[in-house]
Amino acid sequence: MKKSFLIGLIITNFLFVFRAVAQIRLPSIISDNMVLQQNSEATLWGWSGASERFIITASWKEEVDTVQASNIGKWKAKIKTPAAGGPYTITLKGLSRFRPSPSIELKNIMIGEVWLLSGQSNMAMSNNSQIREILPNAANNNMRFFHVDERAAEHLQDYATGEWVTCNEETLRRFSAAGYFFGKKVQEEMGNIPIGLIQSTWSGTPIELWEPASVIESDPIMKKAASEIVVKTHRPHQPGYLYNAMIYPISNYTIKGALWYQGESNTPRAYAYEKMLNGMIGAWREAFQNDFPFYYVQIAPWTYETSLYEGALLQEAQAKSLTYPKTGMVVITDLVDDVTNLHPQNKKDVGERLALLALAETYGKKIPVYKSPVLKTMEIVKGKANLYFSDAPNGFMTKDGGKPTEFMIAGSDQNFVPADVKLEKDKIVVSSKDVKEPVAVRFSFRNDAISNVLSKEGFPIVPFRTDVWEIPE
Repeated sequence: MKKSFLIGLIITNFLFVFRAVAQIRLPSIISDNMVLQQNSEATLWGWSGASERFIITASWKEEVDTVQASNIGKWKAKIKTPAAGGPYTITLKGLSRFRPSPSIELKNIMIGEVWLLSGQSNMAMSNNSQIREILPNAANNNMRFFHVDERAAEHLQDYATGEWVTCNEETLRRFSAAGYFFGKKVQEEMGNIPIGLIQSTWSGTPIELWEPASVIESDPIMKKAASEIVVKTHRPHQPGYLYNAMIYPISNYTIKGALWYQGESNTPRAYAYEKMLNGMIGAWREAFQNDFPFYYVQIAPWTYETSLYEGALLQEAQAKSLTYPKTGMVVITDLVDDVTNLHPQNKKDVGERLALLALAETYGKKIPVYKSPVLKTMEIVKGKANLYFSDAPNGFMTKDGGKPTEFMIAGSDQNFVPADVKLEKDKIVVSSKDVKEPVAVRFSFRNDAISNVLSKEGFPIVPFRTDVWEIPE
């Protein structure tokens, strides 16, 4: 009897201690070394005992914040952050007299700019030749990385695993190259402020997995496309599964904006991509409760096997999403040296072009030209097509000094032939002796098309077609 009583007492005491110690818990993204968004109300959140009260003390301000958890033990707090700086600490301490819980101190916290990076393998690519060149000098205490661990889930998750780390030779080897070069450029142009980069990527994954399944289910075109996903044994394939486990669990975290590099896995279903991309952007903004800017990379030329045009159609769908509010697109048709490699090695220019978008449109830096030219209008005059573009104030040039390439022209017979091209300051004029009455022009509208035409500022023209004719399989 005494032995049973003693065992019961030990168990009771153990449970009491466990309950006390476990009062305040935090997600892994709220931890030492994190970067919080400057000049904002950054969100902290976690779990505790039911209705637990505690205080949050941030070392950058005198006043403390008092928080009370819900009756199921969830809590959330918005903490005002100053201009960029650090390092700082945050201390969380329970207020209960009956269940005293130990304080939690978060150390080495920086305040700066925070961006989310997502997509498939080209965003995930790390340790390429450009990164390896800079590794010996990679140490940068003002740049921090958080890499969300790969995980899929049928239902929304509250917790995603990962760890905030400081940029150094070892951590940079495993982080997004494009993301790093984006962050480095922004940091340099913004006065070496702290930069926090959150990477949530999974190679080979289609966009359907990165947005709520309810978005896909809400539209018959998206629903049809999702039903055509080819099942792979090495990755999930169900709509919403990566959103549930790798985006939603971090959606309380306060970010400045998001970067997206994905699309190769959706080329067989390009007809639905514009809707899917717009739907995903809207769903993310709703989840984060933040109308943040969204900048993305148009997929590169590649020799897709099933069709001559599936990549071109996906590029076209991506370009159409530029009409969605607060978006921007980087074109990289000039950064590819091997169209048989799905993973172009040049990620430095990709990241820096994304950075130019952010610096100009998010941070208000005065950059005269920072985007690729987009076709505005076409007029037919005396058997020639005059093409007018945005974002080419000084006209055009060829990268190699040769004749302009990848312009095709057709009459009403829909037979496209290579065009003769004249680059002028305010327009591009295309024609062909074989097309007396042109009605349509295409530019770089083929899976593996790499044109040599750039704006004078060095940005490739966004691939386009002026027709809406049916594309052959």
